[in-house]
Amino acid sequence: MRKNWPVPAGCATALWSFVYGVAGLYWSLGGAHYPFATVEDDRSTASVLEGAPVAVVGPAMATLGFGGAALAVVMTRSRPRGWLLQTIAAVLAVGLALVIPDYTLIAVVAFSPALVVFAFTGVPGAQGGVGDILYWHRVNLLIVFIGGVLWAATAIAYHRRSRDACVSCGRGDGPAPAWTTPESALRWGRIAVTVAVVANLPYEATRIAWYFGWPVGISTDFHQMMTDTPGMLELGLGLAVMGIGGSVLTHGLVHRWGEVYPRWIWFKAGRRIPPRLAIIPAAVVAVCLIPAGLMNAQLPLDGDNWALNAPGILWIAWGLALGTATYAYYLRRRTTCRRCGRSTDRLAVQPDVVDRPVPVVPRVVDPES
Repeated sequence: MRKNWPVPAGCATALWSFVYGVAGLYWSLGGAHYPFATVEDDRSTASVLEGAPVAVVGPAMATLGFGGAALAVVMTRSRPRGWLLQTIAAVLAVGLALVIPDYTLIAVVAFSPALVVFAFTGVPGAQGGVGDILYWHRVNLLIVFIGGVLWAATAIAYHRRSRDACVSCGRGDGPAPAWTTPESALRWGRIAVTVAVVANLPYEATRIAWYFGWPVGISTDFHQMMTDTPGMLELGLGLAVMGIGGSVLTHGLVHRWGEVYPRWIWFKAGRRIPPRLAIIPAAVVAVCLIPAGLMNAQLPLDGDNWALNAPGILWIAWGLALGTATYAYYLRRRTTCRRCGRSTDRLAVQPDVVDRPVPVVPRVVDPES
């Protein structure tokens, strides 16, 4: 299944596009639950399509949905030719996964443990349940994001096939580019980690300052309002602490303790960390940060309350840098591909080999020599 992932990925992309095309046609004909309709403030989203007229968006969704379904089938079943189809797929991936969604993605990732608990215990306060948090307008953005991820997978598979490269690892028959070697990936990966950590410092600093009574970047009146609102400052502090924790974990992408369990994890100390254990969560967070950053870039920057939205704009840089660092980590940790059998040119620089002692083979001397 994993070796042939482009086929199920392409089929899933076609199915998603067709279903969303049907939904777009339904809304165009006056169907209920149009997900971008103007609603009350506590149920609206910050999506770029929020409030867009159904007379425009509905037919566009239907056209892109049905056309996308056909495109996905063609890209999956036909011989790759040129850049046109993969460019269209890439544009759809970026638009669906990064441009249309808002902060909902990163909020769901950050608060997913709490949402699981709330599903059984109920949501504290005046809200009626999880449905008051994950209402249809927000759930639709999650569905749109999934479509973007599927289109990204289809575009990547098509691009690799067009280069006659392995669809699993992306490596071709020729020599690998110099920037993909483990040594190079470590160098530019460190730069990416530094950018990722620095990009969130303004957000962390302002939220911590607010909690301890310093209205940095906001007016005194607004800070008093947050102080009088139960849990508001605590929420900001919690997000700042989570960001700091994420920055610490980000360093593991370029340090040995991100490849081999450190001694303080006694039950696994010295064992190799599976690359996916770091790559998957880091990639998910990186992708979810970018829509939230783009959302903040669209919000007004009040002169007295600039710190409400301005630090969040840097999440674009945070997400891009974290994604770059994650890709560098992948390049350094990847081994022989199970599909094509290709591996890195210089095995000695792989982190799982470099620290192993080289066995000494005794020399056998012929007594007649």
